[in-house]
Amino acid sequence: MSSQIIPVEPFDYVVFGGTGDLAERKLLPALYHRQMAGQFSEPTRIIGASRTEMTHDEYRKFATDALKEHLKPSELDKEGLEKFCARLFYVAVDAKADKGWDKLKALLDEAKERVRAFYLAVGPALFGDFSEKIRDHKLITKQTRIVVEKPIGRDLESALQLNDTIGKVFKEEQIFRIDHYLGKETVQNLMALRFANALYEPLWNAEHIDHVQLTVAESVGLESRAGYYDKAGALRDMVQNHMLQLLCLVAMEPPSSMDPEAVRDEKLKVLRSLKPITAANVEKTTVRGQYKAGASANGPVKGYLEELEGGVSDTETFVALKAEIGNWRWAGVPFYLRTGKRLVTRMSEIVITFKPVPHSIFDEAAGRISANQLVIRLQPDEGVKQWLMIKDPGPGGMRLRHVPLDMTFAQAFEVRNPDAYERLLLDVIRNNQTLFMRRDEVEAAWRWVDPILKAWDETGQKCQSYTAGTWGPSQAIALIERDGRTWHEGE
Repeated sequence: MSSQIIPVEPFDYVVFGGTGDLAERKLLPALYHRQMAGQFSEPTRIIGASRTEMTHDEYRKFATDALKEHLKPSELDKEGLEKFCARLFYVAVDAKADKGWDKLKALLDEAKERVRAFYLAVGPALFGDFSEKIRDHKLITKQTRIVVEKPIGRDLESALQLNDTIGKVFKEEQIFRIDHYLGKETVQNLMALRFANALYEPLWNAEHIDHVQLTVAESVGLESRAGYYDKAGALRDMVQNHMLQLLCLVAMEPPSSMDPEAVRDEKLKVLRSLKPITAANVEKTTVRGQYKAGASANGPVKGYLEELEGGVSDTETFVALKAEIGNWRWAGVPFYLRTGKRLVTRMSEIVITFKPVPHSIFDEAAGRISANQLVIRLQPDEGVKQWLMIKDPGPGGMRLRHVPLDMTFAQAFEVRNPDAYERLLLDVIRNNQTLFMRRDEVEAAWRWVDPILKAWDETGQKCQSYTAGTWGPSQAIALIERDGRTWHEGE
C-alpha cells in the first residue's frame, strides 16, 4: 500500500537560525525528504539566514554535510542532493541590526507572489526582534506565514508578552506555533481511530474508560541544553506543551469537522476544563524528581548535578502528575502524566485502559481477566496495539491470555514513516493550522501550569532523587498505585 503525494505550490522558506542545530538536524533533512517524495513544485527556494557570514555555495556545503550526517546512506540520492542544493540560498542577517536585510528583501522580491514562510529557529528572546525586522523591511505579503518554536514563554505573563509582540506584526492566522509532537503519524491516527471508526467513540467516556496514561520518556540527559533546561525543568519543557496537547487530542469532543478552528476550539475546551492543582492538593497529585548517577544502555552516566558541573539546583528532570477533567465525558477518570530524562528507555505512548468486564463467567483455572487496553505508541516504532483477552490455543481446556492486535505502521504500510517536521513544514505552506497551537491554547495551558509552579514554591515541594536508568522516583509509582493502578512500561 502506498500513500498519495500531493505537491504544494511553489514557496520560499526562510530559516532564521539556518546554521543552527535545529536546521541541521531536523529542518534541512525534512525538506530534503519532501523534495525526494515529489512534494515540491518549481520554483521552490530554501533560504538560510543567520549572523554567520557565508556564501550560497558555503551554505550548500553546510547543508550537504548536515544531510550526510543525519540521514542514512540509503536515503541520499546524488541527483536529488544536487537538485536540493540548487534551491538553497543564504543571507547573513542580524536580528538587532539592519545589515543584510536589504539583500534578503531583494532575493525575496524576485517572487513576490510566491508563498513566503519565515521559520524562527532561534531563541524566544529574538522572536520580537525578527518580527519587527521582517515588518520594517517590508517583507510581509498576503502569502506570508511565520513559524515559531517552543517555548512560548516560561509562564503566563511572559507568554502573553511574547504573543503580543508577535501579534503586533502578524495576524493570528499567519502565526504557526509549532509542536513537533502533533506532526507524528500516530498522533493523527488517534483522531482517525476515534472519529473514523464506529468501534471506539461510543466507548470513549467515563462509563467505559478506567484511566488514561501519557508517558514521554527520554533516556538522554542534558546533552547541550543545560543552560536552557536548568531554567525550565520538565513541567515547562514537556508538560505545558507536548503532553497537554496529547491530552487534548485524547479528551476533546468530536469537532464538527477537520477545519483547523473546529479542532482547536475543542482542544481549548479541554484545557479550560482541567481541574486546578494548587497548594491544597499539589503534594497528592504531583511528583518532582531529579536523576542521580546510574547506568544507561551505553554504560555509567553522571547525575544531573554532575552534568551541571557541580552546580546546585532543584530543577526537576522528572514530573508525574494526576490530572482530572471536569466535564460529563471524563468525570472521575484520572489522566496520569509522566515525563523525565535518564529513564529506562526512549519511549512516548498513550495508554487507554478500559474498565473490566462487570462479571466473569470463567472459573479461576481459566486465569485472570486483564482489562482491555489501547496502546498508542508515538516513538519509537510508531503504531497501535489493542490488548484483548482470548483463549490460549490448544485442547487443554479454557485458558485465557492477554494478547495484542498489533499494527506497527512500518510493517503495515510499505512507505517510509516521515518525521513530524516533514508534515508540519508543508502544512505551513498549505496554510493548514490544524496541528499548530492557537494563541488562546498556549495561554490556557499556562493558566493551568502556573498554579502548579506556584504551589511547588509555596509548599517547598522538593525533587525526589531517582537513579538514572530507572522509571523515576518511587513516589511516582505510589502516585498511581494509591488508586489501585500501575504504570504501563511498554511492551
